[in-house]
Amino acid sequence: MPLYKSITPNPQTTVKIWKITESYDDLLNPITLKPENMERVLGMKSELHQRGFLSVRHLLAEFGYQDSDLFYDENGKPHLKDGKQISITHSFNFSAVVVSDSKVGIDIEKQREKIGRIAHKFMDYESQYLNVEDTEYVRKLTVIWCVKESLYKLFATPGLSFLQHTLVIPFAIEDETTVAWIDYEKKKYRYNTTFFEFEGFTCAFALPS
Repeated sequence: MPLYKSITPNPQTTVKIWKITESYDDLLNPITLKPENMERVLGMKSELHQRGFLSVRHLLAEFGYQDSDLFYDENGKPHLKDGKQISITHSFNFSAVVVSDSKVGIDIEKQREKIGRIAHKFMDYESQYLNVEDTEYVRKLTVIWCVKESLYKLFATPGLSFLQHTLVIPFAIEDETTVAWIDYEKKKYRYNTTFFEFEGFTCAFALPS
């Protein structure tokens, strides 16, 4: 299908989301991949991953870019040749790309009960304001995970820990925004984060305050 959603939180930043309903061939045929990326796609064991990878290239095209405009640094962080900042995510049948003048991170996750089993691995401070009995517990956990994953992608620094170095201040689902912090090597960094839900998924993106 065409673009699922487009959001412009500020004049310098745009988020585009793709719902992956096309077949592998339908996604592959209209685009040109760099030889190494074609090899990478062919080497993927899961067609879901192949389609996710290809849908991101369609999102790049929505921004006016080609596969050849994208490259990755030694930490696995994506970059664009024109110097704009970019972050990429995909989960099951959704993918998203955000392009900005500022450093930015984005994440999409499916809302699943099993996130509760790993909550202790990615949050400490947040457990002070979350209540396991809350009917929105899984949704809130998913927001926290997405926000922290967005921070991780934005910061792109080896050794950064969700548990030790990031925190998300209290929020309500209907707020759709919150503030998050990275506290790393005696320096604190503040970020404005936006989150929203659709079709059982959560998306969050982070920008410097």
